[in-house]
Amino acid sequence: MAGLEELKKKLQPLLFDDPDRGGVSTRVPLPEDTCDSYIVSDGGTVNLLSRSLGEYNINEHGFHKRSAGPDESDSDEKAYRCASHEMHIFGPIGNGASSVVERAIFIPVHRILALKKINIFEKEKRQQILNEMRTLCEACCYPGLVEFQGAFYMPDSGQISIALEYMDGGSLADVIRVKKSIPEPVLSHMLQKVLLGLRYLHEVRHLVHRDIKPANLLVNLKGEAKITDFGVSAGLDNTMAMCATFVGTVTYMSPERIRNENYSYAADIWSLGLTILECATGKFPYDVNEGPANLMLQILDDPSPTPPQDAYSLEFCSFVNDCLQKDSDARPTCEQLLSHPFIKRYLKTDVDLAAYVKSVVDPTERLKQIAEMLAIHYYLLFNGSDGIWHHMKTFYMEQSTFSFSGKVYVGQNDIFDSLSNIRKKLKGDRPREKIVHVVEKLHCRANGDSGVAIRVSGSFIVGNHFLVCGDGVKAEGMPSLDELSIDIPSKRVGQFREQFIMQPGNLMSCYYISKQDLYIIQP
Repeated sequence: MAGLEELKKKLQPLLFDDPDRGGVSTRVPLPEDTCDSYIVSDGGTVNLLSRSLGEYNINEHGFHKRSAGPDESDSDEKAYRCASHEMHIFGPIGNGASSVVERAIFIPVHRILALKKINIFEKEKRQQILNEMRTLCEACCYPGLVEFQGAFYMPDSGQISIALEYMDGGSLADVIRVKKSIPEPVLSHMLQKVLLGLRYLHEVRHLVHRDIKPANLLVNLKGEAKITDFGVSAGLDNTMAMCATFVGTVTYMSPERIRNENYSYAADIWSLGLTILECATGKFPYDVNEGPANLMLQILDDPSPTPPQDAYSLEFCSFVNDCLQKDSDARPTCEQLLSHPFIKRYLKTDVDLAAYVKSVVDPTERLKQIAEMLAIHYYLLFNGSDGIWHHMKTFYMEQSTFSFSGKVYVGQNDIFDSLSNIRKKLKGDRPREKIVHVVEKLHCRANGDSGVAIRVSGSFIVGNHFLVCGDGVKAEGMPSLDELSIDIPSKRVGQFREQFIMQPGNLMSCYYISKQDLYIIQP
């Protein structure tokens, strides 16, 4: 208890009486509340009003932001169309303390995305939504930051979904779990992108991220590292302003933040230093076994952790030591770190980041997930409503080919017209008697460096719902065979085999069909 009593004295402003925690509260003040009010209209639009972030209107079709300056000429408006009905939503890929992240395909461009779902009715989560969207919509394609695609609101669930770039390599925390540690050259190259993003947040957006850690640095299969999770970020009016709130992950907090002192951009540099040291060594540099109170005492009183010089280069040790200066004024800026000898040392070193990330991720499993999602996306379009059918055309390029019944169709227009004719015949004149696909087997394999070959077989049945048998991925709203109790043999009116070659498009995680073969077998 001596350690707790000592911590009480040092951190008195942060402590509350809590007999279940030995007098030390695990609660911390929330970020300054800039979300003054919110209204949910009868039409299903959420209106968020904020003193500092402007006005956000979010509904099922997307969101519109208006930030009013001193006069109308200073107003800044942004609109993102990202409709809920233009998403095929699949299962969750992760859960946080305040959100669920699911995979989805944005139908108009056939792009795999991550949907971060947050409940609008909880006050602190509304603040998170504003922080995330404020940061991302102003820097939607900036290097080193996850790309923002938009947001929409679903009245039935009370959730706002923020659509983000799908980082298919996971986080640096995932990399450490698999690889145990990350080599210096790889870290140096990844840091270049991360520092560009962090510099933008600090110098252009005047934001302190406040939660830099391995789990919030994501990588994709191209080897790019990017910053995510801006829910606790704080804006500063100018470069000399200081924050005075206690939020974020305690484990990676700087000494000045733990002491509840004013802090600024240097707090993120401390967190980055701990993160990089953990990635290089494979373990967190402080002892976390005795709880958060003891951890905070270590950060305050113990010398800053340093890498063993016999195992790491002098440049790496210098980089970490510079980031982990106890005096925040002594820490370098992102601009200075971009010119650090550790970054310069490996600039001309040939590092294949894509190959490294692919060595972490199980390529077979990742390929299977992508193949299942794309195949289901295709059949949901084919068997879906007329309202989304026109998006099937953009699933093909001018060089794409489609073979069916002894003929080969080439290019978007010819393929789309041919598919439309097949769809019309299967649909028939009576909606209740339309013929839909049942996917019974799906196999995939790599095709070239980045493509995927998909082979599908199944049945045609009379019904209203496209179905997937077995344990395959299912999209949100898809019924299962158990739910419908369908006897497939008795409903079967034909069988099909189909092969696709899918290739990545120009945008990250976008795919198009380069070659397709369809065989229909009469009963």
